[in-house]
Amino acid sequence: MDGNRVAVTDTGSDGPVMLFCHVGMWSLLWRDVIVEMAKTYRCVTFDTPGVGLSERLGRSDQTMTKAVRAVGMVIDTLDLRDIVLVVHDLGGLAGLAAVNDRSDRVAAVAVVNGFGWRPRGVMLPVALRMFGSTVIREMSAFTGWLPAGSSTRFGVGRYMSIPTRRAWKAGLRDRSARRVTHRLFADAARNRAVQRDAEEAIAALADRPLVTIFGQFGDYLRFRRQWRKRRPDLTERTIKRGLHFPMCDNPQQVAAFLKETINM
Repeated sequence: MDGNRVAVTDTGSDGPVMLFCHVGMWSLLWRDVIVEMAKTYRCVTFDTPGVGLSERLGRSDQTMTKAVRAVGMVIDTLDLRDIVLVVHDLGGLAGLAAVNDRSDRVAAVAVVNGFGWRPRGVMLPVALRMFGSTVIREMSAFTGWLPAGSSTRFGVGRYMSIPTRRAWKAGLRDRSARRVTHRLFADAARNRAVQRDAEEAIAALADRPLVTIFGQFGDYLRFRRQWRKRRPDLTERTIKRGLHFPMCDNPQQVAAFLKETINM
């Protein structure tokens, strides 16, 4: 993509297409859900440019716009159609923005603890700017506290083996990758074009099924309330004792909820 290599996973059967989109860290967090889903469905995911197994980026390319283009590239290159778009965290903003002009390719949307609109109010803008700040970014780059912290049972690591936790941290081992994560938070707070496209996509997909999946204790920024306002007809599902990464807290249950989405 634009001369940068993007790591893509395309696995499973010839069934309906599940496109898993997370932006900020990398796609290993979908592993256990994909293991469940790939028995029946085609599962596609990718690493955001600059992290995981994707090629590293220069400073000027570490943006949400680049992430959006990566989602679009995956859809177009693989000619994905009748997609169930599964998004998490900043992947909600990027994934929805990418399908704004590809809404005819989307059959349904599943939001796993994510958002898709311009940050307003206090909590979300403050959180994005704080995690995107220079101080937090450079602390993370030099100490690796975010990859380390996210690898624990309170992050993606609840059911990961020690070698898998090491693999998770390896995808964010270098300082460049760690900085990408925080620069994406900062850009998500201010990138009006991406925010606008995501909001327009929500409207364009109003006739498609929408399921939200949140951890019981993971909706820190009250995304659920905002989704209800935008789509009163949505279906809500909750992962008991789940936190920010419900797909890692209970992958079997999340997979079951995603299968429900396909059958709506």
